[in-house]
Amino acid sequence: MKPFGYQRPTTTTEAVRLCAEGTGARFLGGGTNLVDLMKLGVEEPGLLIDVTKLPLDRVAPAPDGGLRIGATVRNSDLAAHPDVRRDYPVLTQALLAGASGQLRNTATTGGNLLQRTRCSYFQDVSKPCNKRLPGSGCPAREGSHRDLAILGHSAECVATNPSDMAVALAALDATVVLLGPEGERAVPVTEFHRLPGENPDQDTVIRPGELITEVVLPPPAPGTVSRYRKARDRA
Repeated sequence: MKPFGYQRPTTTTEAVRLCAEGTGARFLGGGTNLVDLMKLGVEEPGLLIDVTKLPLDRVAPAPDGGLRIGATVRNSDLAAHPDVRRDYPVLTQALLAGASGQLRNTATTGGNLLQRTRCSYFQDVSKPCNKRLPGSGCPAREGSHRDLAILGHSAECVATNPSDMAVALAALDATVVLLGPEGERAVPVTEFHRLPGENPDQDTVIRPGELITEVVLPPPAPGTVSRYRKARDRA
């Protein structure tokens, strides 16, 4: 086991400061993806900043009639929330399609958006991977790639983002709110994740030290009907 530091801040300001000051610092929510990658040797953070005690675990109405979803709201709680089930059923269905009940009970809203690809080459440190080590190559292009990208890939990477929740949020025109050393900013979900291009190691537009604080949904249009259907081998 490789040693790492651990901090559990109680305010978002403190969390951002710790991340900005820490070498190789990473925010830790449910850990359902990050901890697995640490076990595999893919991720080697020098400092884990536990955000589960931050006041970001609420789903609340927005002033314009939309919904504000805190970054540490558990996926199971979000899927079961009455406002989400009534006004944004596509989001509930996407969450229920995305993981087992055990994972949904632990995984968070922010962590779901930040999860890394399921590409087997990315998760195997004995293989080259441009997403893990830029310039090392992409064996998936000629190897096992049945479930990887058809659209939006590049010569450097054919991996896909595994988040069902992100797909539903994009359809709902959601916005991700980020807090960093330079202050707060909002990014549309459709602009939050990056295509691989020449820098496949950069999954999102998050800047160093930035923390997802909430996701904001606009009010549903009158008469809107939505549904999420996932095509997969298990179904």
